[in-house]
Amino acid sequence: MASLAWAGSADAQIVPLRTDACYAVTPFSQPINAAAIAALPFDCKAAPDYERYRNGWIWLKVRDPARLSAMPANWQLLTDQVRFARMVTIVVDRDGSMQQRTLTPHTIGENWALGGNLRVPSQRPGSHVQAIYVGYDRLDHVSLMRKLSVASPESALRLDRAWLGLMGVFGGAILSAFVYNLLIYTGQRLVFQRWYLVWSILALAYGLTWTNVTAMIVPGFAGPRAVSADYLLVAGLIAAGNMFFLSVIEEGVLPRWLTRTGALLAALNMAVGIAAWSGGFGPPLTIDRILNLAFLASATCMALGIAIAIRANSRVVWFYLAGWTPVLAVFALRVLRNFGLSVQADIIDMATFGTLAFESVALSLAIADRFRLLGKERDAAEQARKVIAVESETHRRAAHTDYLTGLGNRAAFHTTLRAMCEAADQAPFLLLLIDVDNLKDINDRLGHDGGDKLLEQVGKGLLAAGGVHAQVSRIGGDEFAVVLAAGDDEEIRLRHALEALQDTALAHDGRSWALSLSIGLARFPADADTSEVLFKNADLALYLAKEQGRRQLREYHPPLRAKLDSREAFNREAGEGIKRGEFSLHFQPIIDLQTGLTDSFEALLRWQHPVRGLMTPSTFGEMLNERDTGLVLQQHALEMALHALREYPLILPRMSVNLTSAQLDGPHAARRLLTRLAELDIAPDRLCIEVTEKVVLDRTLDRTVEALTLLHDAGVTVALDDFGTGYASLIHLKHLPFDSLKIDRSFTRGLFDEDGQSEEIIRAIIGLGQGLRKHVVAEGIETLPERQRLAEMGCRFGQGYLFARPAPIEALESLGDAASVA
Repeated sequence: MASLAWAGSADAQIVPLRTDACYAVTPFSQPINAAAIAALPFDCKAAPDYERYRNGWIWLKVRDPARLSAMPANWQLLTDQVRFARMVTIVVDRDGSMQQRTLTPHTIGENWALGGNLRVPSQRPGSHVQAIYVGYDRLDHVSLMRKLSVASPESALRLDRAWLGLMGVFGGAILSAFVYNLLIYTGQRLVFQRWYLVWSILALAYGLTWTNVTAMIVPGFAGPRAVSADYLLVAGLIAAGNMFFLSVIEEGVLPRWLTRTGALLAALNMAVGIAAWSGGFGPPLTIDRILNLAFLASATCMALGIAIAIRANSRVVWFYLAGWTPVLAVFALRVLRNFGLSVQADIIDMATFGTLAFESVALSLAIADRFRLLGKERDAAEQARKVIAVESETHRRAAHTDYLTGLGNRAAFHTTLRAMCEAADQAPFLLLLIDVDNLKDINDRLGHDGGDKLLEQVGKGLLAAGGVHAQVSRIGGDEFAVVLAAGDDEEIRLRHALEALQDTALAHDGRSWALSLSIGLARFPADADTSEVLFKNADLALYLAKEQGRRQLREYHPPLRAKLDSREAFNREAGEGIKRGEFSLHFQPIIDLQTGLTDSFEALLRWQHPVRGLMTPSTFGEMLNERDTGLVLQQHALEMALHALREYPLILPRMSVNLTSAQLDGPHAARRLLTRLAELDIAPDRLCIEVTEKVVLDRTLDRTVEALTLLHDAGVTVALDDFGTGYASLIHLKHLPFDSLKIDRSFTRGLFDEDGQSEEIIRAIIGLGQGLRKHVVAEGIETLPERQRLAEMGCRFGQGYLFARPAPIEALESLGDAASVA
């Protein structure tokens, strides 16, 4: 390229004139002709301030035209591409003739040259030139116009050929690397490849635009238009290079603060590039300087990242460093030139695009090496993924499988139920909730091994009953669920299969037990269209099956929901009712049937509801079984009873109070009650605790027994309420500390039925009580014949409307001993 070098000698083929320029400034209205321009006061020492020509003309004059004496005819005046509104060149010959050319951004025409130049040819030999003037209207800044030279036709042609050859190599290298990585990108779609493809496109566009190769395809795309595009493209080029570096280095090598800084600098480059492209965000020289400083900041950030990556033994960084070092060096020279610290030379610009072509190849090698590493990592990750998949599947099955029966567990059940309810086809299906009745008694009789064997047998039986299309799960200790697609034939078959399971005999260690199942059924979507509501409705049907005697299947029907809604409404209102004092106790005497005297009283809860009036537990009693509001209310009732015992010892010598399993939840509950008796100075033998058979059969029986035993040992008496209506077995009477049995009112009402069954049951209960030395109390005595027959049968105590209706304590004060009946 020695033939393209600038020289100051008269026989040089390319003569640089930029440093020999003199300057003059004229207003916008200045006439444009050789005589007027020649008369201007040119300053050959320093360029004028920007504000003087910002909205006018700045003229450059070649100080020594004799330097062109060796130029043949048709030499070319070459100028740097800058942004301007108009550009005028005037060449004055020694004979007084003049060549004048005016260019605008829209009329560049063929006045462009490869290498980022504008050219104006002159037909006369250089020895005839007397003066050369170049004027710019609204020039960005004179310091941005860095080139002014003349070239012979041969030199200009060689320069064009050199640029064309270079750009051919440049474009070929960029496009080859682009296509190679595009093919890889299509298959892999990795982040660093995306940035490399973006960088390649921007590098190619920048090279073609800056060198004016684009003008060969798009006529007129040179001069100010190309300069504006160059600002945007070079900013994007630096930004994409930043992002490529940050993403191509192996994961975890670069610190997070550096990646964030690099990304911010990339965004800053783009923002300043956009500002420079638009030309409307400040003085052009200031924006140009900021853009160059942003370039330097990005280069510094990358240099720091390269140093960190080298210390971290990164492989990829060496390919990156090999590709970027020449580019960074050349760009550093360009930045120095832009700040006026280096000479203007075509060799620097040519080196820019040569190094960019080299970089594209080097970065392709970096990407190839990165893919080699990623391939190894991918293979290792795939192997690890397979191992994890196997472990995950094992864990998933374990997490969704019941360890005892091998059926789905509660989590698997709810997942299946939600999926079927949310399915697009909304296909109808049945949900059955199934409880194994009296599992506690089975465990007591057969041992836990026998109970587990029973559960396994139930699981197998339900699988067989449901068939291949059923989803069977164990969702609790003694709870199962079956989900089955609805169909008349399938439902009939399932019902028959479940009925066949009932009373199946289980033998274990020489003992046997008959299987009993309580079943609740709800239909989707007839009974509910969401999994939560469907489950609740099936649970309501299950509760009904238990309530009506167990060992049966009950279907959900809307009144059950109304009942639940009523219970929930009572739950919401009870808390405020306690605060407003709406709850009170009414007392009903328990009479000695032999003497007719009052033996004790039973405290019965009443609710003076602001809308419904006075309510008994027959209306709101189910709410009392709730663990939250129900427990609070039961404790409130117990506290009212204890205060009544303390305040009215003569009227209430002894009192019976109904408690639930939640109030007898272990020894701590018993100790709490005994402590409260001591605080109120109440003798324990004045209190009788009544519990129902439902409490006896509760799953917390062991803790209930501990609590009752502790209270009984302290002197508190215990009564089994509503005896005969539940499923308490004789084993409970043997092990639990009961002092009395209370015959349910339903048997008392049927005492004189023709079939005589109620009488025989009562007689049996009385005999059982006497044999166990337990007191027997008959509830619901309403007529004198009932009282007399019960007394004749040996029943010692009774209570009912015959003696007195439940009444508040104030009414008892005025009755005295009037409750006695002779």
